[in-house]
Amino acid sequence: MTSANAKDRKDFRDAVLRPGRNCRLVAPADRAAFLVDGDAYFTAFHEAVSRARSTVYIAGWDLDSRLVLRRDGRDRDAPATLGDFLNLMARTTPGLHIQVLVWDFAMIYALEREPLFLFRLGWKTPRRVRTVMDGETPLGSSHHQKLVVVDDKVAFCGGLDLTARRWDTREHAQADPRRTDPGGNRYGPFHDVQMAVDGPASKALGDVFRQRWRWATGRDAPAPGPVDNDPWPPGLAPDMEGVAVAVARTVPAFKGREEICEVKALYLDSIAAARHSIYIENQYFTSSAVESALAARLGETDGPEVVMVLPRGQSGWLEEGTMGVLRANILARLRAADVHGRLRVYWLDGRGGDGPVTVHSKVMVVDDRLVRIGSSNLNNRSMGLDTECDVAVEAAGANQAGAVAALRNGLLAEHLDTEPERVARAVDGRGSLVKAVDELASGGRLRPLRFEPSDLGQWVEEAGVLDPERPVALDRLMDDFVEDDDGPGRNAGYVKIAAATVLMVGLAAAWRFTPLGSALDMDTLVAWGDMVRDSPAAPLWVLWAFVAGSSAMFPVTALVAATAMAFPPWQGFGYALAGVLSGAAATYGLGRMAGRNTVRRLAGRRLNRLSRRLARQGVVAVTLVRLVPLAPFSVVNMVAGASRIGLRTFLAGTMLGMAPGVAMLTILAGRIRAAAADPNWLTMTLAGVVLAVFGAAAWYLRRRLRRHGVEPDELFRRLRGRTWAALRGRYARPTADRRRRPDRSGSGD
Repeated sequence: MTSANAKDRKDFRDAVLRPGRNCRLVAPADRAAFLVDGDAYFTAFHEAVSRARSTVYIAGWDLDSRLVLRRDGRDRDAPATLGDFLNLMARTTPGLHIQVLVWDFAMIYALEREPLFLFRLGWKTPRRVRTVMDGETPLGSSHHQKLVVVDDKVAFCGGLDLTARRWDTREHAQADPRRTDPGGNRYGPFHDVQMAVDGPASKALGDVFRQRWRWATGRDAPAPGPVDNDPWPPGLAPDMEGVAVAVARTVPAFKGREEICEVKALYLDSIAAARHSIYIENQYFTSSAVESALAARLGETDGPEVVMVLPRGQSGWLEEGTMGVLRANILARLRAADVHGRLRVYWLDGRGGDGPVTVHSKVMVVDDRLVRIGSSNLNNRSMGLDTECDVAVEAAGANQAGAVAALRNGLLAEHLDTEPERVARAVDGRGSLVKAVDELASGGRLRPLRFEPSDLGQWVEEAGVLDPERPVALDRLMDDFVEDDDGPGRNAGYVKIAAATVLMVGLAAAWRFTPLGSALDMDTLVAWGDMVRDSPAAPLWVLWAFVAGSSAMFPVTALVAATAMAFPPWQGFGYALAGVLSGAAATYGLGRMAGRNTVRRLAGRRLNRLSRRLARQGVVAVTLVRLVPLAPFSVVNMVAGASRIGLRTFLAGTMLGMAPGVAMLTILAGRIRAAAADPNWLTMTLAGVVLAVFGAAAWYLRRRLRRHGVEPDELFRRLRGRTWAALRGRYARPTADRRRRPDRSGSGD
């Protein structure tokens, strides 16, 4: 550890929480409580809102009006579901305003959301219940904050949305009949944590909501009036009293608003300040910044112990193949950095037939003196791309330090199927959090998480598009494609937006209410391909799948893989390539229908004119974008549609850029499918040969690059940079106009 780092560490021992650096502010609270798992939070929410007199603010990534709040058999006369409860409160409480902000989600999440949500909690509600779908985020970003503020007197912040499949108790009982979604379907055990605060700290969270509301609507949210009430839930005993609560946010730069990265700074400062132990629960772990910070501490001789509780796997095959491989590579590097044996990584066993416990919490406890709970995941998105809000408390005195330790010990006791007192005795007796967990782990739910790095994970990391820390630069991409000239008027632009919206809603409805609704599963995609393979209309079905999937932002790679698995190699290649071109043409049409002005408004204010040089090199430009992906497939298509690039030019560049990748994926997937269907020596040998060829080619390429002193990741970065440069025409043949007026734009992108 360098002397500079040592000095920083000494300073952080005095105060980790620093307004303006790693939090917006630090505000006092008379009471604070930790709400572990959905049953505790939903009950406390119900009790607090029942006492509201002026305002209720709700902000979430998702919200389901059909959520059953109370499942304990009490209050049988009260409405059971969230929507009915909020409507009743608005009708029976004079002057009460309920404001709801829900992320205006991407179409790919349509299957997971409540159908007709705005009808149930928007139109079919009293006037003083107002729901706004908040889409004021950059492309690829989401609103991920989970806040509830009652009269600016009580607030909740954490990882739990008021939506389906979140309710559970601390027992995570096997086959709990109460653990069902609004459709009556059972789901597995679910673990999460929320925090309740009162006083000025709750008002500070109300300010976060009011700022969001102003951005989303252009108007101020109704402010709480001078009401004499105490909405603190009577059944909720405070865990801490007289505390200072920090509010840390992530807000991406958008529409002239400055970027806020308090969440990231607080993670790094907290890790740097740790002396003995860091306890983490989180849904993801793909943040490169947090990885580096933890690796540095694990490499120190006297650094802290690190205990992490993560999900066993990610949600679904798509996340497992992306975020899962990223996590495996990061954990493998941390394991290598753990030269002193101070790292433990676990998952939670649900036991029986319920599957593992879904770990959705976002908790960090540093020593016995700092606890943070919020919405932020340990992924790159939460550091700069999505909106996030966390609360943190730095203990002042022995009582508060004891409460921080009690939360950590209570969580571990829940996972170890034991009592918090036993965990506390083991930690004190062994003088080590890691040794205490090792001692108590047998018989509990904690299981060591197995992880192995992969080349796929490394390539995914190098691409940097699946878990970005900054918004996808759609307006930057637009600079390369869209010529700024006179276009249709403002009203015509809005008509096109409405038409595009109707089309997208129609596609979302098709995904929801037709057999396409289960297409997010690879096995289902392959089974569907098998079903249509022998049909005379098979080509039409495949083309429709690509058109619908591309329009709904479904990953085109998954569609190509499913086609390759379902059809013989050459047929699969032809169908897949035709499907890619059809999907590209369809989403190109959406962009053309929206128009340049509409896309400009959706992309942001920054748009430059397309040079005549690029217009002459349209095929080259599109080919480069396809070979070195700079933005999602469907996004590129829509941007191109809004530009002056002709459809034939666009499709030609798409075919040239996509054909090599489609061919490789078709050969690889086809051989794997053949080997799995008929595992004889010939098919297994052919599959092995194909895998060996790809592996040997990758090894040879990396070896040749390194022999010439070029690291593959550095090459990829250079290639991306050259691609951007080529798109901007910097390698174009000089023209008379260029010779007269040299390019003075500078060297940066």
